Amino acid sequence: MADYIAKKIDFDFEVDGDVEKSVWSDATWSRPFVDMATGERAEFETRCAILWSADYLYVAMTAEEPNIQAHLTERDSLIFLENDLELFIDGGDAYYEFEVNARNTIYEVFFIWREALEDTHRFPPELFDIHAKGVYTFGGDYDRTGASFWVGTHPRGVRWAFREFDMPGLRSAVGLKGTLNDPTSTDQGWSVELAIPWQSLKYLADGRQLPPADGDLWKFFLGRFDKKVVDGREISPHPASALRSHGVYDTHMPEEWSVIAFEE
Repeated sequence: MADYIAKKIDFDFEVDGDVEKSVWSDATWSRPFVDMATGERAEFETRCAILWSADYLYVAMTAEEPNIQAHLTERDSLIFLENDLELFIDGGDAYYEFEVNARNTIYEVFFIWREALEDTHRFPPELFDIHAKGVYTFGGDYDRTGASFWVGTHPRGVRWAFREFDMPGLRSAVGLKGTLNDPTSTDQGWSVELAIPWQSLKYLADGRQLPPADGDLWKFFLGRFDKKVVDGREISPHPASALRSHGVYDTHMPEEWSVIAFEE
């Protein structure tokens, strides 16, 4: 059963961060995100909407935030260390991670499960070279101590993380309802709007058509992390919410991500 149904549109549009324009007003917005671990109502409301055309996947997210903060400005900074919105796309043996803050600073990683990288026809070594700059092994977010320190807790073990990956043709923009980095103001929140060419997702298609066929199912993680400081102490892990709860604070669990149905 799908967690969200993405409707097809017969036109493309400019990505400018305005999620109140008519194309998004006519879209179906999701239910509010829930706490990633407990499934309970999140402290601040977050919603998403997804549209698609013959050429692009479009995603919008809105985040309630009374004090909009974003300080990282360098691309591929560790955006999850501050408030962010996130999209992950599952491709079976690989997945893509996108994060963005309220400055529209982007963080991207392409992950391939270690045993799957042996399929050189699917993952060409000239594009996915484990000896290249910015390539690491990764075991997951949760409980990397003791026996699980090197491999994490996921049944598939570690994956290769290609930190230098940039999604071809990606367009993103943010919109603010408030004043950035001004603790004296009370803000409404911020939003992100992004577009990804379908042909740029060919290494995630996993045998599916691009663009999708009517009724095709994909798995996405749609979520949010909030840097929270109480009495001068930063709460760890950061409060996290998602369209669908995972049961733990680990975003890197594709089997727990939301099922997205693409319909004509």
